[in-house]
Amino acid sequence: MSVGTLVPPPNVVAIPVFQAAAIEADLRSELIEAIKAEAMIKGVTLPVAANAIAQTPFQVDSLIVVSILHVVEPLVGFELPESVVRTGGYASVEQAVGQLLPQIEAQWKKCQGLKP
Repeated sequence: MSVGTLVPPPNVVAIPVFQAAAIEADLRSELIEAIKAEAMIKGVTLPVAANAIAQTPFQVDSLIVVSILHVVEPLVGFELPESVVRTGGYASVEQAVGQLLPQIEAQWKKCQGLKP
């Protein structure tokens, strides 16, 4: 038996997969960094652990969220519309991630021609 490269049968179509875990991790990381910077400017003390920061009530401005969407665009394969971000912002990083992820996935499905 020879060792070689596996080649899929000719009529098999690769089905794209929404990379939810990677998108969630990137969003959370960028939002936490943005919150740390804003807290430092405002003189607000945050917890040390990233997961604790994500849970801490802290107003996350929608403009900040729009500005970090570019971080996940390589994972979805297209430019995300600002409409995925809720007007008025979010009460915490966790809330932002929880509400953004389904919006981004819906846009991804739309771009893939899949039903949302």
